[in-house]
Amino acid sequence: THGAVSRHVATLEAWLGQKLFRREGRRMVATPIAAMFADEVAHAFARVSRAAEACGRPATRRILRVSAPTSFAMRWLIPRLERFHADYPQVEVVVGTVSTMLEDLRGGFDVAIRRGVAREGAWPHHRAVPVLGDVDTLIASPVYLERHPIRVPADIEGHALVASETRAGDWADWLEAAGLPHLLGHPRQLFDHFFVTRQVVEDGLGIGIGPLPMLSLDIAAGRLATPLPHIRVRRTGYVALVPDRADRVPVLGAFIDWLAQEGRRADDGAA
Repeated sequence: THGAVSRHVATLEAWLGQKLFRREGRRMVATPIAAMFADEVAHAFARVSRAAEACGRPATRRILRVSAPTSFAMRWLIPRLERFHADYPQVEVVVGTVSTMLEDLRGGFDVAIRRGVAREGAWPHHRAVPVLGDVDTLIASPVYLERHPIRVPADIEGHALVASETRAGDWADWLEAAGLPHLLGHPRQLFDHFFVTRQVVEDGLGIGIGPLPMLSLDIAAGRLATPLPHIRVRRTGYVALVPDRADRVPVLGAFIDWLAQEGRRADDGAA
């Protein structure tokens, strides 16, 4: 009732020591303090609402929070989420990203995807499920390869080798596998993140080493090519981590199973 609302407003004004409304003719108008207070508490109420949705009764839960490295989220997970939504249209998957160099598992999530192995004791307080293998190979743009064909490993001599700080050692390992360790340190461009390296390679400014699972869509679309696909270096893959304290809701198990299935499909395609 109006009376009940008025009493609550009066109680809040007494607690704050500030007037929240002033009368202008027949209207009650919020004071600047009231507007500022409303804006601040709205954020808090929104967080309460999100927490209630995320931690509500398992039978009615509809939000799934996933933490993943930025590259994995953008280049692999998000392009495939449509398939999960087709089977579970009532589930909202909220993806939060972390730096690929960050292994911190603090924060609110239902599933965290990290680079690592599903070994006993490797991830304290979490259940680990293998999701996706990782394989590096040589990448270049199709236009670049038309101008500078690469048919055998020795053909890369003299090319600009584009590298990423976030994937240190990629070139050294690939050159070793290709029998060309003497080329390490040859004309080289170094960028802070693989996002940038991938774009530089796509723009035809050099050749790079890239993770096949993250680039399968680019290769299928003709943005990138793999001139020496038989020379590959296996990397540590990705695992899905579920906190031990997490509720065993059906949709969580379904999402983990879906991740593993998509990973097997991707691994088969890269085999």
